Amino acid sequence: MKIDRRQFLGYAGASLTASQLVGCSRSRTDVDGVPRSNFDAESTADEVTAGIDLSGKVAVVTGCTSGIGLETMRVLASCGATVVGSSRSLERARQACRSVTGVTSPVQLDLGDFESVVACAETIRSLNTPIDMLICNAGYLGGGNDRELINGIEKHFVINHLGHFILVNRLLDRLFAARRSRIVVVSSRTSYTDAPEQGILFDDLEFGRNYGDLLAYGHSKLANVLFSLRLSEWLRGTRITSNSLHPGIIDTDIDRHFNAVMRFGLKIVAAIAGKTIEQGAATSCYVATSAALDATSGAYFEDCNAVIVGGHNHLYNVPMAKKLMQVSEQITAEYVVDQEPAHWKVSRL
Repeated sequence: MKIDRRQFLGYAGASLTASQLVGCSRSRTDVDGVPRSNFDAESTADEVTAGIDLSGKVAVVTGCTSGIGLETMRVLASCGATVVGSSRSLERARQACRSVTGVTSPVQLDLGDFESVVACAETIRSLNTPIDMLICNAGYLGGGNDRELINGIEKHFVINHLGHFILVNRLLDRLFAARRSRIVVVSSRTSYTDAPEQGILFDDLEFGRNYGDLLAYGHSKLANVLFSLRLSEWLRGTRITSNSLHPGIIDTDIDRHFNAVMRFGLKIVAAIAGKTIEQGAATSCYVATSAALDATSGAYFEDCNAVIVGGHNHLYNVPMAKKLMQVSEQITAEYVVDQEPAHWKVSRL
């Protein structure tokens, strides 16, 4: 099979390579009011949680069977947390939970099936315990540039955003029940390197125009950041914070839908400019556990620090985030519940 340079870069782009490297050149500045950590791209999840005691805490980690989801579950459990780990396959979730030391509980969750999301939330709620950390980690990335729809909406948007949207909604009261709790949304640098120029395509959520896997993935990852941003505003005045993050360029099984050339391209770039899985889980674990971030909400993190990314992007577009929340509520109306008791003092802005 002969592949010229342009073809190779095209494949590599679909593997989160070329665009991710371009993202590295963007300017980044610290966020006012957010403490800067001593950690960086080289830090591991074990290092950022060293000395932290999570005994008595409950964490939910979606996508726990491999990659940074499995490492996140392992590290949180090793710190004493009870971790509920999800997978589309209950048996795979069980295997993952058995593979780590600590207290874990497997649940089945198919983010592309809203009935499954509701059932998963009810299973977690049946534990009748507060939730201290909800890490929305699971994700999907297609590899064939073939547009797929779920109930008339593009597949990446459904799985990466709407599924988690429903899960968060149905677990909010359990998060409110904790003394202090955190929502951590694992996004991607593609949220600003590969998302559509105009941001969320509210008039084309089926992605009927100019479809590409990476474009659709970036679109869904932008939705992740904006959802977290809107949650931070919606939950202001409560004990819940919400932040999003880019874990890094990591060779995980998110490339399982790629062909051999695409996987090869990702492995090369991950080896040259990427992170290990242990490093990739660091930012998730830091944002979920660091006492320095008790009052931080609505921030976007890279390499264990909150950053403002320069250049054209929609990461901090509050009106777009508000509209996304409204549209998401409309689409999922059959599956979400009213989570606005007066005593929570939630202020809709």
